[in-house]
Amino acid sequence: MPDAGSDVSAQATPEARAEGAGEARDGARTDARSGARPSASLGIREAVPSDVPRLVQLVRELAEYERAVHEVEATEEHFRAALFPDDPGAARSHALVAEVETPDGPLVVGMAVWYVTFSTWLGRHGIWLEDLYVSPDRRGSGLGKALLTRLAQIAVERGYGRVEWWVLDWNTPSIDFYRSLGARPQDGWTVYRLDGEALTALGTP
Repeated sequence: MPDAGSDVSAQATPEARAEGAGEARDGARTDARSGARPSASLGIREAVPSDVPRLVQLVRELAEYERAVHEVEATEEHFRAALFPDDPGAARSHALVAEVETPDGPLVVGMAVWYVTFSTWLGRHGIWLEDLYVSPDRRGSGLGKALLTRLAQIAVERGYGRVEWWVLDWNTPSIDFYRSLGARPQDGWTVYRLDGEALTALGTP
């Protein structure tokens, strides 16, 4: 979930997070707040296998922000299998990271985890932002916006029709941040989820 969990945290699916902290798993989490504080940023780049431990740490940070640490089941093994399968072409999930320079060297302080969707109405693919998050001490430096900007660039470059995510109703900073970028809430829709015992019961012959 993006809950500008990016300089935010958000959720897209409606699950996402914005430039700070927010929600994207129950959507995309994001935590957003565009700020003027400068950041010694190395920039936004594609995640690589060595980033996995840090990505899992950031997911747990986001879960703490959303008061849902008890719901996190993902492990480093899960992330490696999803983001970096033996056959790169089989990857169905992707991640961008925001990296900054520190006295101890480069450090990943933000992420945008996403995957490709398809709209039957548009007849085109799109991007679902599962998690957008930036560590609290790095928020307000523009990293959340930079992550979303790069995601939008990917969508435009590939001819995708939309980028979507979820955001928690109480995450006002992220909501304001998203609106400032031109994003619009999709009112009138209710999210349904089938998991746990209900999923097993329906999916077992």
